[in-house]
Amino acid sequence: QVQLVESGGGLVQAGGSLRLSCVASGKFFSINAMGWYRQAPGNERELVATITNGGSTNYADSVKGRFTISRVGAKNTVYLQMNSLKPEDTAVYYCHLDPALGTRWWGQGTQVTVSS
Repeated sequence: QVQLVESGGGLVQAGGSLRLSCVASGKFFSINAMGWYRQAPGNERELVATITNGGSTNYADSVKGRFTISRVGAKNTVYLQMNSLKPEDTAVYYCHLDPALGTRWWGQGTQVTVSS
């Protein structure tokens, strides 16, 4: 079992910043990648940003230049620094972990609300 605990969500005004954190614990051999997806009401879950074990990153076009993903490998922790937030960034943000063996694990999600 793998547990992912997210924190850092909340309510912020447009133009503001938030930093999301996700800590992974449990039994897994090694991590291929971790990252974040988000889901707004009525929408499908979509990629926000991922980071591989080697440090390669991938961002959704809508967040490039505003969001930064980082990871502390020794702590199995991934962060998402979100700057210049927009109302359309409002969603539940989910952390994921892709182990070297096995299927993707998901966190419970953290709500981010950006007011205009």
